[in-house]
Amino acid sequence: MRVIFLIGIIAFVSPLHAQTASPSVSPSLEQRVADLEAYVNNSGRGADTSSSMASNIGGPGPGHNAWMMTCAALVLFMTLPGLALFYGGLVRAKNVLSVLAQCLGIAGLVTILWWAAGYSLVFSHGSPFMGGLKFAFLHGVDARPNTDYSYWVSQNVFAMYQLMFAIITPALIIGAVAERMKFAAVLVFVGAWMFAVYFPIAHMVWGIDGWMNGVWNPAAKITAIDFAGGTVVHMTSGWSALVLCILLGHRLGFRKEIMAPHSMVLCMVGTGLLWVGWYGFNAGSALAADGIAANAFMTTTLATAVASFTWAMLEYALRGKPSVLGFCSGAVAGLVVITPACGYVAPTGAVIIGVAAGIVPFFACTKLKSWLGYDDALDTFGIHAVGGTLGAFLTGVFATAAVNPNLSVTLPGSLNPATQNGLARIVGHTLWIEQLKAIVITILLAVIGSAIIGAIVRGAIGLRIAPEIERQGLDINQHGEEGYITS
Repeated sequence: MRVIFLIGIIAFVSPLHAQTASPSVSPSLEQRVADLEAYVNNSGRGADTSSSMASNIGGPGPGHNAWMMTCAALVLFMTLPGLALFYGGLVRAKNVLSVLAQCLGIAGLVTILWWAAGYSLVFSHGSPFMGGLKFAFLHGVDARPNTDYSYWVSQNVFAMYQLMFAIITPALIIGAVAERMKFAAVLVFVGAWMFAVYFPIAHMVWGIDGWMNGVWNPAAKITAIDFAGGTVVHMTSGWSALVLCILLGHRLGFRKEIMAPHSMVLCMVGTGLLWVGWYGFNAGSALAADGIAANAFMTTTLATAVASFTWAMLEYALRGKPSVLGFCSGAVAGLVVITPACGYVAPTGAVIIGVAAGIVPFFACTKLKSWLGYDDALDTFGIHAVGGTLGAFLTGVFATAAVNPNLSVTLPGSLNPATQNGLARIVGHTLWIEQLKAIVITILLAVIGSAIIGAIVRGAIGLRIAPEIERQGLDINQHGEEGYITS
């Protein structure tokens, strides 16, 4: 009986002691509700996460994380197999595997560079022009969110999502130099180009303390905006592609032999895969499954479909026949031009951008290339450089705070970097001037950096394959394989 009585006293006293020692170990109902609201609205956490009263929602949001992992897969899908099949179908049969090998090689190389230093140089704090090495070798990049960029997405998911952008950007360049560049030279050029061009531009435009990050850096000196990569991805790759194809020179038989695509079926399949994957590229750049992502999804669809139709109808009017290549080229042009604007423009703005995307790159690919005489094999410059530049400018014309509250002057200045740096006051007015500044800087860095790297690689190991290899084809000579066995 004494033992039972003692146990009863202990059981009665223990809860009282616990209540006295720790009057509250849980967050309040208000804190929990605030965090739930913040999660649903993709805004800052409501609870004080630094105190013992922090919300039970301590980690990333499962819905936003799931969306971003899906988007990361979609962006990789754009390169492998989307871009590989799109470019692969456009080259001659003897060179189809060279394009696939270059896409695969770039994917592996860039992943290694991203792990070692690339992610850190782009997305850690540093100077306005380049990040530091805080996240080198992905140190500290774990499941906790990096609240510089998202409150509800794990940093490791964010890092992998951005890796897919880093992979496809240099892969775009190979379209201009297809059928004549050494595989080794491709890898060496891309490795150097990532450090000289991509990492600096990506940090300046998207880094939290970037020089041209008007949306998130309150101290930005150029208050430009780029939702998903008009300057970072398409302008850097497109303008670099022009420089590299000029350094390489024309393909043997250029303008003397027919160099028609060997498989428009593959090209069409690749285009479809690019279009589908691009939703991860554009809508995913909202970094959440929120209303801004929904707007980007809609504007991407509208601009792409309109541009595809416009390009083909121009062919119909001028040449009498709308080609499948025209539909495909127009679709890719529409995707490129809407990319920097998709999270900032309304539906009507997207349709206007789609019309412009179907007209301007069309004439760049059909007339400008002929007038200037450069051998941009697969029209990388005409679509990505011209289209990316056009998109960056039109973003400044059609962006509206009604679509994206991050551009609004109605938000308190302490919560809105765009108010502090003046961006919010010029949206709908003179934002296009800031866009022009970002365009000029991007072109200069891409052109100068690519020219220097290309010249160094040409002097060190050579850029171009031997004439006899070019005539026989890169597949069998560079990779020991053939895309098609016909006997």
